[in-house]
Amino acid sequence: MPQGMTESPRYRFTPLRAGRLLLDGGGMFGLVPKVVWGKTVPTDDRNRITLHHNCLLLQRADDPGAKPIVIETGTGDKADAKMRDIFGLEDRSVIDAVEETGVKCDDVAAVIVSHLHFDHAGGLTRRPVEGETPDWVDPQDESSRVKLTFPNARVIAQKREWDDALANNSVMTRTYFRDHLEPVRDRIELVESPPPFAPGHVPQRDEAPGSNVHDRMTEVAPGVRMFLVPGHTWGQQAVLFTDERGRTVVFTPDVMPSVWHVGAAYNLAYDVEPYVSMVTRRWFLQAAVENGWVLYLDHEPGNPLQRVEYDGKGWFKLVAQEA
Repeated sequence: MPQGMTESPRYRFTPLRAGRLLLDGGGMFGLVPKVVWGKTVPTDDRNRITLHHNCLLLQRADDPGAKPIVIETGTGDKADAKMRDIFGLEDRSVIDAVEETGVKCDDVAAVIVSHLHFDHAGGLTRRPVEGETPDWVDPQDESSRVKLTFPNARVIAQKREWDDALANNSVMTRTYFRDHLEPVRDRIELVESPPPFAPGHVPQRDEAPGSNVHDRMTEVAPGVRMFLVPGHTWGQQAVLFTDERGRTVVFTPDVMPSVWHVGAAYNLAYDVEPYVSMVTRRWFLQAAVENGWVLYLDHEPGNPLQRVEYDGKGWFKLVAQEA
């Protein structure tokens, strides 16, 4: 057990596959040319690669009465026809994935989002069904009416991410949407986990943070800890917990969204700071090896559960694990 860590409660986790997502291959691999990534990653006739909205349901293994926690919510069900076509969205959302487990969305006590882009936090709200009164109506567009997907849950995010989302600080013009931000204002729980490097410090390519990653974690539920993995956004976070088999599982956001992104230079064109993403990926994978983490990748279309090992060539490789 890492220094400073105590025995944690264990969680039974259920993967929530909340629907397909198609994204432009060039956008997903940034400066890496298609002649390189195209050898292993198939595309459709619009140059899109197949990804998934991967979320998690956590339930206390030692306390059946404890309310469940959801990590990540995907895009949700509010996208219009144009958006559904652009991103290849299916008629499926986190609601379907949660309810298939036998858990009701009303019973979820907390929702943790890695960051607030629409494909990660859009599912915080949903379309009202016929006869329902909306929880929020957009004062700028009264046709925009939504219900809270998890009406009894607190929503947990980094303060920096929330501030940037409200200000729309992103390289994309449309990724932070009012209809998944404004409705949760009165239930958002903001944390400020310590950054891996001091503000203003520009790390060397191979530089590791001076502090232990466990000292930069914020506990938001018994045994559930969050820590910053900046680059894709400044306030992006990973989520760590212990499963019922005693494994340390880390929900891994867009610092490495799929198994195809394990390489040092495999940043996203959507990253606010690609260089920081590259630096973060290195120390994150190093920490995964040293601490025996099992990663759960947020957009992996195959098996999202992966262990990290050294590849014998100065970098890392992923080894698929059983849930």
